[in-house]
Amino acid sequence: MTPEELSSAISACLRAAVDAGDISIDLPSEVRVERPKNRDHGDWATNIALQLGKKAGMNPRQFAQLLSDRLAGIDGVKSVEIAGPGFLNITLDAGAAGELARSIVEAGSAYGRNDALAGHTVNMEFVSANPTGPLHLAHTRWAALGDSIARVLRASGAEVTAEYYINDAGTQMNNFAASVLATIKGRPTPEGGYPGEYIADLGRTVLEARPEVAELEDAEALPIVRAIAYEAQMADIKGTLADFGVHFDVFFSESSLHDGGAVEQAVERLREQGHVFDEGGAVWLRTTDFGDDKDRVLIRTNGEPTYFASDAAYYLSKKDRGFPEKIYLLGADHHGYIGRLKAIAACAGDDMEQNIQILIGQMVSVNGARLSKRAGNIIELRDLLDWLGRDALRYSLGRSPADSAMSIDPELLRKNTNENPVFYVQYAHARTHAVARNAVSAGVDTGSFDAASLSHPTEGELLAALGQFPGVVAQAATFREPHRVARHLEVIAGTYHRWYDACRVSPLGGAPVEDVHRSRLWLNNATQQVLANGLDLLGVSAPERM
Repeated sequence: MTPEELSSAISACLRAAVDAGDISIDLPSEVRVERPKNRDHGDWATNIALQLGKKAGMNPRQFAQLLSDRLAGIDGVKSVEIAGPGFLNITLDAGAAGELARSIVEAGSAYGRNDALAGHTVNMEFVSANPTGPLHLAHTRWAALGDSIARVLRASGAEVTAEYYINDAGTQMNNFAASVLATIKGRPTPEGGYPGEYIADLGRTVLEARPEVAELEDAEALPIVRAIAYEAQMADIKGTLADFGVHFDVFFSESSLHDGGAVEQAVERLREQGHVFDEGGAVWLRTTDFGDDKDRVLIRTNGEPTYFASDAAYYLSKKDRGFPEKIYLLGADHHGYIGRLKAIAACAGDDMEQNIQILIGQMVSVNGARLSKRAGNIIELRDLLDWLGRDALRYSLGRSPADSAMSIDPELLRKNTNENPVFYVQYAHARTHAVARNAVSAGVDTGSFDAASLSHPTEGELLAALGQFPGVVAQAATFREPHRVARHLEVIAGTYHRWYDACRVSPLGGAPVEDVHRSRLWLNNATQQVLANGLDLLGVSAPERM
């Protein structure tokens, strides 16, 4: 019996109680069930009696008793116990519990997907590094986490657009172009410019496309250099992200806001909302009305818009493009942006709690990593990929909460031992394939399935861990915490390894193949499917051999 089937059974019991006149309540759209933390408390638990007891004018334990009597008569339910103030702990018989293995295999890659966030339309912006240099360590964590958050949101029914905001307007782009031109003309890096061998590489790229640039005056050469170097650097960034397994649906240019008049339009729209005022020759947004620590300048006294004005125009662009929910993933050095971005949302007429969420990630360090030879003073993401590999990097970054500082241990991640979390999980997946190959060689197939034969204690533990997976995915999406998936995969891997040690899928020697062997192959293959599904949510491969 799957959690969905049990949830439907409980809902049916509630409907029957209403129809019989035992209770009078509005029925919930769904009944949530979850695995008890203590396996001695049964296979599944629900707090539905606590939720509905008062609404029905009953003590929650009385409500639980009424529901318990009906649940106990359902096929597959072995026992129902009432715990505490009204929790229902449900134990399934072996056959009903074992049916989960077949359900998982039949669901395939869809197992774990749920509708917890169905109807949500989300724009999620992350990474958004300036196109003035290669991606580096500071971007790595958000690239991994942002992509995994997008994956778990989609797996939970949300419609998600992953977006990269290209900061291609302003002083930094002028300094970038001047730095590339300086290397073309053999001059030192200008003040405020960018050093590093990659600048010289960009200079060579510019010369290959437009050799005459070297002879042009700076004023004429700079726009050409800027355009070509910008495109080349963005191509490098996109290529690195692709190699890291990170996908973006939209690359949004900041300069397009200025070129299309969106910044000026945003100021006027916010003025119409009553939140813009003029003072001291500048134009301000009254963000203090919504909890910001000070009001913010939109247009300077010289008539130039501020970065904050671009932020406001960008937020309104997301709203205009049909995204009720907007998630920003920012680094620890952007903590001060929380108040101002939420204030923009409120000034635009949105709900600061419902329409915008800002996630702040802490820094990550790498023990013993060398600074990039190409970029000079940073650790490049591409170097980390070459050194550690995508899987180790993605998994290690994905298994810790974003708001906790972390340090990557390269020596550990390069070990093929159980100490290495990514190896531990991937090896469990590879082992399921080895078990399946050996089973086929021994004549074991999945032609028949006897769920009741999966009665060994380790099989109950493994089925319980597999059954929790959809709930873990839903929680990971709701809380924007994909590390929950990684940690649960490690639980599944450990449970699987213990089951492997205790239960044989292939019979020993010349012993005949029995239904228990075939049923265990179903359980093995179910574990394989869940591990693969979970690794995919983290952007990590599921190898068949290791």
